[in-house]
Amino acid sequence: MDILAQLFGSVLRVKLMRLFLFNNENAFGLSEISKRVKTPSGEVRKELTRLISASIVKKRSVVREIHSRKSANPSVHKIHELGYSLDQKFPYLSALKTLLITVSLHADDSLMKKFTNIGRIKLLIASGVFIQEWDTRVDLLVVGDDLSMNRVETVMKSIESEVGKEISYSAFETEDFEYRLGIHDRLIRDILDSSHTVLIDKIGLETNK
Repeated sequence: MDILAQLFGSVLRVKLMRLFLFNNENAFGLSEISKRVKTPSGEVRKELTRLISASIVKKRSVVREIHSRKSANPSVHKIHELGYSLDQKFPYLSALKTLLITVSLHADDSLMKKFTNIGRIKLLIASGVFIQEWDTRVDLLVVGDDLSMNRVETVMKSIESEVGKEISYSAFETEDFEYRLGIHDRLIRDILDSSHTVLIDKIGLETNK
């Protein structure tokens, strides 16, 4: 992300472009964008103005649902508001997608370091978006002892804000994982049988293949 931030001028700009590239048919309101990239709306608005000027993003109306629970009969109201979406006419869209997604999302040490404070990691496998495989069931598999699921969730949300899309993951205590592995659990087999990169292996999974 550091190199991309230098190329494009800011980390936030990279996050926003990834968000729109991964959701190229969708439009988002300002509050939704701010929530997804974990950045105050004022900063987001400034970057969106720059992306609109560059013809990467365009303004578009979106419909937001407001749920009311004040009465005995909850109701849903729909309101139209200003939104933003990817401008499909941007002439270098393919090259931009290649740079921001295919080239720069890697299963590497920077990804591994994000999980240092969630427990004693025994196995960390990256797949899906991190190796440009779009049809896998899981992007990340985390196995360890004394895992803090709250911290795991926090790390995943942080990664999602950088990547620009929801991350599909599975997290297991080592004993649970080994039991599932032993009974040939379908999810575990699907992960291990599909393309993946092993970042941490302290249980000898690769050795015992």
